[in-house]
Amino acid sequence: MKIRIFWVGKTKERYLIEGINRYLSLLKHMAQVSIIEIKDEKGKTRDEALSQEGRKVLKQTGSYVLLDEMGKEFSSTGFAGFLEDKGSVDFVMGGPYGVSEEVREKAVGAIALSKMTLTHEMARLVFLEQLYRAMTIIKGKEYHH
Repeated sequence: MKIRIFWVGKTKERYLIEGINRYLSLLKHMAQVSIIEIKDEKGKTRDEALSQEGRKVLKQTGSYVLLDEMGKEFSSTGFAGFLEDKGSVDFVMGGPYGVSEEVREKAVGAIALSKMTLTHEMARLVFLEQLYRAMTIIKGKEYHH
């Protein structure tokens, strides 16, 4: 399985970087996962930043699933079922302001990690852990109980 994750901005917190790297390392034996960082637009208004970041995202991906608090919630086994038959999938995660309306509208679907709001950096780690959990379910490995 080939999975590309597009996210806006760099992860700054060291503990999150370590966790992200840990799950990427664990995932490399189960799927080809790549992270594409979209440069965040600093010093601009919220709308200008969202618009410019959105254009960068849309230039690099065609069909994608948006990670968004208003998306569909899955159990871990449900998320594994969602992924199981896909040969490849792209996911898009916004930055501190989220994503532009154009990015939201062009998504083929949306998934929520939680009803609670997470920082965009924390959401990266949570998503990678859930992606790893889903892959262990698909592969029949012991991790999910």
